[in-house]
Amino acid sequence: MTEKEKMLKGMLYDANNDPALIAERMECKEKCRDYNDLRPADTAKRNAILKSLLGKVGGDILIEQPFYCDYGYNIEVGKNFYANFNLVILDEAPVRFGDNVFVAPNCSFYTAGHPLDPMERNKGLEYARPITIGHNVWIGGNVCVLPGVTIGDNSVIGAGSVVVGDIPARSVAVGNPCRVVKQIL
Repeated sequence: MTEKEKMLKGMLYDANNDPALIAERMECKEKCRDYNDLRPADTAKRNAILKSLLGKVGGDILIEQPFYCDYGYNIEVGKNFYANFNLVILDEAPVRFGDNVFVAPNCSFYTAGHPLDPMERNKGLEYARPITIGHNVWIGGNVCVLPGVTIGDNSVIGAGSVVVGDIPARSVAVGNPCRVVKQIL
């Protein structure tokens, strides 16, 4: 089994020494660099790069520059997606955003994690768990979403939150760790 196959199956894999994964990340970094270097008004080129970089684009999309990701092909966005400045997506596993998702500045979505055991971690091993963001979700500024999290439809995540576990639909959730503080009726 290749390291990429292990990565996509959620197994421990070696991201640091596998030439194929290194090459894929380098290609993605080049596309991100091209995207980030474009003039903001050059929307046609910006959209073309995003469509070539991301795995699926369901409709209108605007990601303010700068934007960074690891592979790109594991990212899916629905219709009417907006992300403000400094979006970071470590997409070793799928990251899926529903329709009408709005992401404030300085947000991060991390599918990658590392073993707690220092011997395994020092070998460069890591794992990846998917992230799913439902429809009509608003992510406040400086939010960090960790591996394996699902945020339900119609939810709001407050600024500065660290989302370590699933958030049910129609919730307002805030804090570190992020907790539901209110249901949206």
